[in-house]
Amino acid sequence: MPLTEAGIYAAALRLIDEDGVDALTMRKLATALDANPMSLYHHVPNKEAVLRGVTRMVGAQFRTVTLEDAPWQERIRLLATDFRTLAHRHPELMAYSFSHQPDFIQPDDPFWTALTAIVAAAGVPRSEVSEVAALMVAVVIGVLAAELNGSLHQWSTLKPPGFDEGEDGDGEAEPYSADVVPAGPDQDHMFRLVMDTLITGLEGRLAAGRDGRDSGRR
Repeated sequence: MPLTEAGIYAAALRLIDEDGVDALTMRKLATALDANPMSLYHHVPNKEAVLRGVTRMVGAQFRTVTLEDAPWQERIRLLATDFRTLAHRHPELMAYSFSHQPDFIQPDDPFWTALTAIVAAAGVPRSEVSEVAALMVAVVIGVLAAELNGSLHQWSTLKPPGFDEGEDGDGEAEPYSADVVPAGPDQDHMFRLVMDTLITGLEGRLAAGRDGRDSGRR
């Protein structure tokens, strides 16, 4: 079967899902494709190009439920949740993309197209749609990156300064006993919380803008 870019990217994604980005090499990829390693270079110049191609392929395949008649708040929650599902479906690739590929979201990606349409539908001025959408992406990606690399769990177990180990119990628990050390967050709950915060912030900003316009009419 002849080599194609799509076939190379699909094989690379399987290897990345199994062993991670660092373990991917052009030689391993050629072996998975039952091809001569040198033949890969007729289609892709190097590993970095393969990774970009794989990321673009995954991004182009993003799908979400269309809810044009639903409130923008519900639509944006669903979009973000579906993006999170995609990130957890390919955690190794997405963690790499979040930290190494600032251009991994392209203007014609289904995710970006849907997000900007929702932000515009919420009432954000056209001149600010890209900025607001970019900030929302940055927050969501930051949370997802922390989920994927374990930082979110680690940070959630840090004690506030001056925290009394026994203040919520009988005061006799050992510092590192199972009764004291928190198990970490429910990450689904944490993600809902960040979306609540983003949506509430945008609602407040839009309301302030309307109030300002209303005041100007008086």
